[in-house]
Amino acid sequence: MITQRGSAQGDQILDGIGETGLIARYVFDKDAKDWSRNNLHATIKGDAKFVKDELFKNALSLSGDAYISLPSSALSNVESVSMVGWVKLNSTDANQILFDFGKNKNTHAYLAPFGIGETKDFTAGVAKNSSKKYILSTAVAEVSKDRWSHLVLVIDVPSKAIKTYINGVQVSLEEEIDLELSDVFKVESGEENELYIGRSIAEDKPTLDASIHDFRLYRIGLTDNQVKGIFENAFKKRDGVVNERKEPQDNLPEFSRTAPQLYNEFLTSVKDIEVQTAVGVLPRLPRTLEGTYKNGLKGPKVKVTWPAPTDNSEVLKTGTYTVTGSVAGTDLKPKATVNVVQTIAAEKPSRALEAFGLDAVSLDANANGQNTKFIENRDKFINTLAETDPDSFLYMFRNAFGQEQPEGAKPLGVWDTQETKLRGHASGHYLTAIAQAYASSGYDKELQQNFANKMAYMVNTLYDLSQMSGKPAEQGGEFNADPTTVPMGPGKEIYSSDLSEEGIRTDYWNWGEGFISAYPPDQFIMLEEGATYGGQETQVWAPYYTLHKILAGLMDIYEVSGNEKALAVAEGMGDWVYARLSELPTDTLISMWNRYIAGEFGGMNEAMARLYRITGKDAYLETARLFDNIKVFFGDANHSHGLAKNVDTFRGLHANQHIPQIVGALEMYRDSDKSEYFNVADNFWVKATNDYMYSIGGVAGARNPANAECFIAQPGTLYENGLSAGGQNETCATYNMLKLTRNLFLYEQRPELMDYYERGLYNHILASVAEDSPANTYHVPLRPGSRKSFGNPNMTGFTCCNGTALESSTKLQNSIYFKGADNKSLYVNLYVPSTLHWHEEKIKVKQETNFPKEDHTKLTIKGKGKFDLKLRVPGWATKEFIVKINGKEESVEATPGTYLTLSRKWKDGDTVELTMPFGFHLDPVMDQQNIASLFYGPVLLAA
Repeated sequence: MITQRGSAQGDQILDGIGETGLIARYVFDKDAKDWSRNNLHATIKGDAKFVKDELFKNALSLSGDAYISLPSSALSNVESVSMVGWVKLNSTDANQILFDFGKNKNTHAYLAPFGIGETKDFTAGVAKNSSKKYILSTAVAEVSKDRWSHLVLVIDVPSKAIKTYINGVQVSLEEEIDLELSDVFKVESGEENELYIGRSIAEDKPTLDASIHDFRLYRIGLTDNQVKGIFENAFKKRDGVVNERKEPQDNLPEFSRTAPQLYNEFLTSVKDIEVQTAVGVLPRLPRTLEGTYKNGLKGPKVKVTWPAPTDNSEVLKTGTYTVTGSVAGTDLKPKATVNVVQTIAAEKPSRALEAFGLDAVSLDANANGQNTKFIENRDKFINTLAETDPDSFLYMFRNAFGQEQPEGAKPLGVWDTQETKLRGHASGHYLTAIAQAYASSGYDKELQQNFANKMAYMVNTLYDLSQMSGKPAEQGGEFNADPTTVPMGPGKEIYSSDLSEEGIRTDYWNWGEGFISAYPPDQFIMLEEGATYGGQETQVWAPYYTLHKILAGLMDIYEVSGNEKALAVAEGMGDWVYARLSELPTDTLISMWNRYIAGEFGGMNEAMARLYRITGKDAYLETARLFDNIKVFFGDANHSHGLAKNVDTFRGLHANQHIPQIVGALEMYRDSDKSEYFNVADNFWVKATNDYMYSIGGVAGARNPANAECFIAQPGTLYENGLSAGGQNETCATYNMLKLTRNLFLYEQRPELMDYYERGLYNHILASVAEDSPANTYHVPLRPGSRKSFGNPNMTGFTCCNGTALESSTKLQNSIYFKGADNKSLYVNLYVPSTLHWHEEKIKVKQETNFPKEDHTKLTIKGKGKFDLKLRVPGWATKEFIVKINGKEESVEATPGTYLTLSRKWKDGDTVELTMPFGFHLDPVMDQQNIASLFYGPVLLAA
């Protein structure tokens, strides 16, 4: 039994579990609102009362006909589910139902603390239908009258298990179940689910006579340690963001660390190396080395794990030192001799390539006349975007400014609802998506005009609202034009993130000139004053993240359409941000940008540098600099180490909070020419793709820290700290990695950049979209036997990844070809059926292929001219790379992982045919060589 003591402290959102695992949390202290970021608010039915409680201060008392109804969509798009709640029963009568969730009375999951029918035992049931059901009963004494009990039912589909827990301890287990959640719930849309707390689906009246508190739904099958952690955290507060999972391998197969595996069974030695570095800069050590294998066997390069220092103390003076690496599954210890010299002369990389506009490249059917995955995904998104109502994406902007909604306007759901602190983020993605759709839809003039109309309508409305900020609502009325002196809201004694209909402030005349957002300025001000991330009105949710999406979208519209109002809105908010941030001390900025989620600013540094490039106004470049994440980029305010000096400063951090910052660092290099910014971006990319990358190209998915949106705690330890029963890759993190990769390639044409781009594009981004709609993944599960879940098919409710999906799928052609900045070279990076219009050179290139279903492609050149044709020879193309020009095979040396150059005067009608035979290859996990992914050419197989 639980000893009743003091007030409980378990008020964290995370409790040591990545927040993405949480569907909903109802604390039941004063209302039935969902504390999670998903806003699945419940409804209290009947005569329920909030009562004082010794343990939880307040709880909800249910009796008579009172019960709670959850939104039917709460169990949509889930693969597993865990139902967790505190209950204090007023009687020991049987047939009391704590919860009953399902399609109907025969197909459901329920928990009865004192049994059903004749049995008085603690009982849980999961029924596919009236004849196929799993019943778990437990004769234990922990559940008793007038005492709080913590009860849990877990349905873990990939593990084929159903489990129940009482007070943190597993009490029953059913294994080898034959069950999918779709057997029990409507998981596609969720619209027909009946989800009740305190009553049975089958009964007209509720049967629970009890108090309830802190009821949660998780989209994962909780482990023993996680359930215990949630239970214990109700009595002692602990950091719920970075807890480790204590299960040694989290149900993964265990292998010896020293027994040789796969190719390493034949490995006899690894070549030592010698490298040079400048004082203060950690050496960049290769992650693969040449190995010698038994009996002359030709094996792959050997993956080596090197120590990852947290500072640069080893290289602060000239001299020589040795670094010892390790090879998983062997006792080999390759050595790197590091020579530290005073300086190393290096040229600053220049932007040697430029991208083609989206309107210059069109996607074509494949060589067999079939639509490719590129066209399928594009059409799903563009056609659905064409049907969207811009007023839904403007709803919360009008709401923030206290304006009436147009007739029939409906708000978005999920992270853009009335009380969500991130609302407006989807509108920013939408601005970018309709700009890209406009640029890409020249093949259908009516469709293109649709997007032109949407862009104009969105911009006109946002412009009108922005012009209201900091100006009197009526002639002669009070107002505050100064962004730095925004007062508290009317009747408020604090700056507040309360966005409820009753609590939101709409006094736009006090907000300072230029302000535009889907919520008032308070969250920006609260962040400066130390606010953390969370659901209370004293907490915030990444205000600058949302602003970045809006600014980027406005500039995208300006650049494709020349809409001056779009630029004016962006400038107004840029001025507002500069006014506030330029007054803050460096220590405050460091604190802000390193606050978990609260300080997530997306790519604000990128947006402000871009605004500087468009306008030439120095204040915007200075504002971009104020978004430097000094701790990660430079170690400290003195720029002592950090990524600029090749120190890994991002281990264990939230991945997608930081990847866009790195994209911004590269943009700062473009506009300020400070090489340390390039070093930040380049060093990060090398580390991320070598030490943190999973086989589909994702880089986030940790189990240590226990948050699947984080980088692993220690570089190079994906098996030890990354892969897990709940392992997953966040889709928008890969979106940003591809953006970074593409931008780096414009400076340095390293083939490994485009090898990575191809991997992430084919195996994550293209694979993230549902078969029959633009529904897409938030996370892609990594474990064998998992199923992807997709959301937002009608574009009515967005998470972060639903937002980036709008962008990814309206610009799929943007990296197939690049041109030299001098227009003297053409890079063919990806083998995708497409047509390029190189307007400057009056050249058209048509690419015909069925790649990746077939291993060859044909390029036909229309027009004539002298230029270098640069053809990517993929790193996986180890069998052959055959080149034919006008049908004649050429004698070329094509090394995998390079670009092959064909220099000639091209004539109208010239053809270039490429054949690159696919082969199977294994990609082992860096720290456990017995776990490997199987590829066929560029494609990861589901074998």
